[in-house]
Amino acid sequence: RRSSDLDLMLGINGPNFEEVAEFVDDVVNALKVDEEVRTLNEVMFPLLEMLMERVREMELCQVLLYNYLDILLFITRQPTLAQVFLDFIQPQDLSNGNLYQKTLLGSILNISCLLKTPGLVENHSYFLNPSRTSPQEIKVQEASIHQFMAQYHDKIHQILRNLIQLSPGTKHRLLSWLGHCLFANAGRTKIWANQMPELFLQMYASDTFFVNLGAALLKLCQPFCRPHSLKLLTFNPTYCALKELNEEERRTRNVHIKGLDKETALMSLPPDFEPTFAETYNLVTENLILTQYTLHLGFHRLHDQMVKMNQNLHRLQMAWRDAQQSSSAAAEGLREQFERLMTIYLSTKAAATEPQMLQNCVNLQVSTATILVQFALGSHGTGYLPVAFPLPPLEYCPLAHVPEFFADNLGDFFIFLRRFADEVLETAGDSLEHILHFVTVFMGNVERMKNPHLRAKLAEVLEAVMPHLEPTQNSLTSSLFHRERVFCSYQHAPHLAQALIEVFVDIEFTGDPHQFEQKFNYRRPMYPILRYMWGLENYRQSIKNLADYACDNLEAMNPPLFLRFLNLLINDAIFLLDEAIQYLSKIKIQQIERDRGEWDGLAPEARREKDTSLQLFGQLARFHNIMSNETIGTLTFLSSEIKTLFVAPVLSERIISMLNYFLQHLVGPKMGALKVKDFSEFDFKPQQLVSDICTIYLNLGERDSFCATVPKDGRSYSPTLFAQTVRVLKKINKPGDMIVAFSDLAEKVKSFADRQQQEEETYVDAPDEFLDPIMSTVMMDPVMLPSSRVTVDRSTIARHLLSDQTDPFNRSPLTMDQIKPNAELREKIQQWLGERQRHMDHSAEMSE
Repeated sequence: RRSSDLDLMLGINGPNFEEVAEFVDDVVNALKVDEEVRTLNEVMFPLLEMLMERVREMELCQVLLYNYLDILLFITRQPTLAQVFLDFIQPQDLSNGNLYQKTLLGSILNISCLLKTPGLVENHSYFLNPSRTSPQEIKVQEASIHQFMAQYHDKIHQILRNLIQLSPGTKHRLLSWLGHCLFANAGRTKIWANQMPELFLQMYASDTFFVNLGAALLKLCQPFCRPHSLKLLTFNPTYCALKELNEEERRTRNVHIKGLDKETALMSLPPDFEPTFAETYNLVTENLILTQYTLHLGFHRLHDQMVKMNQNLHRLQMAWRDAQQSSSAAAEGLREQFERLMTIYLSTKAAATEPQMLQNCVNLQVSTATILVQFALGSHGTGYLPVAFPLPPLEYCPLAHVPEFFADNLGDFFIFLRRFADEVLETAGDSLEHILHFVTVFMGNVERMKNPHLRAKLAEVLEAVMPHLEPTQNSLTSSLFHRERVFCSYQHAPHLAQALIEVFVDIEFTGDPHQFEQKFNYRRPMYPILRYMWGLENYRQSIKNLADYACDNLEAMNPPLFLRFLNLLINDAIFLLDEAIQYLSKIKIQQIERDRGEWDGLAPEARREKDTSLQLFGQLARFHNIMSNETIGTLTFLSSEIKTLFVAPVLSERIISMLNYFLQHLVGPKMGALKVKDFSEFDFKPQQLVSDICTIYLNLGERDSFCATVPKDGRSYSPTLFAQTVRVLKKINKPGDMIVAFSDLAEKVKSFADRQQQEEETYVDAPDEFLDPIMSTVMMDPVMLPSSRVTVDRSTIARHLLSDQTDPFNRSPLTMDQIKPNAELREKIQQWLGERQRHMDHSAEMSE
């Protein structure tokens, strides 16, 4: 009987819709009259139970599933039946996140092309045998899935919209269900969630559940998801600061999400500040927060899985190829592993890249960027303020109530698009300007976004939305055009360039115990952005202006931004290339041992340890080589036009010692230690490095002060080193004019070296009080440190304060404006040098 009732309701979208609807109304009215005998819930619950069982058996691409959804659309349009539906979907335990997907609404949200049981490919319906399927066939299958997904998400959206619009009561109950659901699933973002998958599946709703819920909520947000929507200005983030409310307060004030007051906000509230809360919050506010929170709990995890699967697929493919080439018995097993993982990856990608869902998310994130920028500008919601710099001072700002996951979601989404759906970014067109505003306002501004890790992530967002220069498959729809136009004509280019350099500097000291390792990953996307900016006149000029300002303020109380930037760039280059050299040396030793057969007699466990060690050294060498190539490359193009700052005493000695040290390893007698098999495997590019180092020398060698400093590097410099460099330049077929120019530079440097050798004889018996206590060299500009009362050379303390603004002798705070010239000692040194020089000259005349 119940089955026939369900089948009858399947006709609600058929030709006899009005008759079926009228019949259902009659049944409902009769039951309401006869409620003392049997309630409507008692009649309808078994029917809904059967509907839920049938839905759970369905696949995304089965037409009957959509007929079942039509039943729910009908139910959620009827006031009485909608209440029954809302009664039926309540989980037994509101605090158990997993139980929500076992309700009827949850069962609907739990259908997609993702695996029903994570990792279990058997009985899966999509992307089977991918290695035997052509790319075109995979595209066709993905397009088919996307068609069904778009239709499915539309149905779910209509169900939610029906309940929101039907009555205040049904709206409150649905939003309460969603609020409780998100609160119960808040643990999905915990670090342990990825490390304990079995426990995760028992405690929380699935990835499928959150993909579908997110897609439906994105549709609900679209009416106000336009960059200059007046509705968007009504968003009130104090919603997120509300603490525990009772059920009646939640209903009257339209606040249904719990726990947001525990989330970290973008900026801190002023001390003792009490925010003004609204009497009631509008649907724009609740929809925006609901959607962003759902994306926070769902989308980030899916993105992370896709990145890891991509990496694992690459490793498996390489291992499979190697096993095939060596006719290893392991080849078939590796092929099966690759097939299974590729099926999971393609299914996940299809679920995450449905075009309409992505477009809706672009609209949401662009709108989010717009409203957050308005808050940063001091807007009070009465109209849109133009973006202008410098930004106004803020005593209180709504950003103090906006959870960090708003910005994190935005960043994560655009990085995802760059990796897996780049064509969507191109179609975004002019709306990308709002993302550039967001990055420019927040990336370098610690007052408006206090989290340095989040600001560093915005550099990755910038890399994602900027034009990319690699060739595209379809030249007619080049992914360069729109983004290039937006990026090149951006009106706040100088401030964007400065924000990038500010965050590069800021992440040196995040206070995190892992800050040293993290900073290199954070800086990785910054190098291609800087290179691209340098190629555009407006950005390049703004960078040069920062360098000019630094030159004019070398002894300012706080070291200028660009001076600190270059200092850190040199630090990174020294560390990265030195680490790469060490790893390459270890790899060479292990490769020689392996090729000699020394590993053949090892026990299986010992052999595995050796193989693992070699693989680890290879990964580390590759990472450090990639990063060192970027840092040296950046120094190369910057030094082509920024010279005065590089040759200033505070930097010149450091960059010279770095260049000489690397030349020693790349062209000197130590280069044999780096001759590993297959340089490309480790991204080791010695020829490019030698060329870049020589180019930096030629860029800066125009200045005599720089050439005079080169021989002072007693650790690595020698005329022989430069002669060896010339031979290598010839060997790697560098242009003749470059070889001639470097030969001339070598001679020029040698002449300074000869002169300095004579001068050093003058200083050989200098009194101790004339010597710098750190460098043990004669001080040319002695200055006294105020707290320790120690005298050092000005260039020595200037270099120290770039990295550490404390007195090196007692660790008390110190800035350049506090040091005092020691004029008396300077006069004594100059007098002594003059006497020594006269004595040397007299001795020379007597010997003649």
